[in-house]
Amino acid sequence: MEKFVTAAVFNYPHEITILKHLLEGTGLRFYFENETITSVAPMYSLALGGIKLKVHQNDLETVQEILRNFQEENNLKIV
Repeated sequence: MEKFVTAAVFNYPHEITILKHLLEGTGLRFYFENETITSVAPMYSLALGGIKLKVHQNDLETVQEILRNFQEENNLKIV
């Protein structure tokens, strides 16, 4: 996908579950690279470089703010 950049990298599928729901509600353009293969074979995550949150370059700052708020303002932490 052209003009998409990596906003964050996660190791395991459970780390992206809540974040995915937050992002879907915003209308931003994003996808998780390697999500499917790591849900089937979690041990491949490190070999593939993790699950990459890809966002359109125009939405990068907004997504980074969402990530900061998610990590700082609730008890559910991305580890």
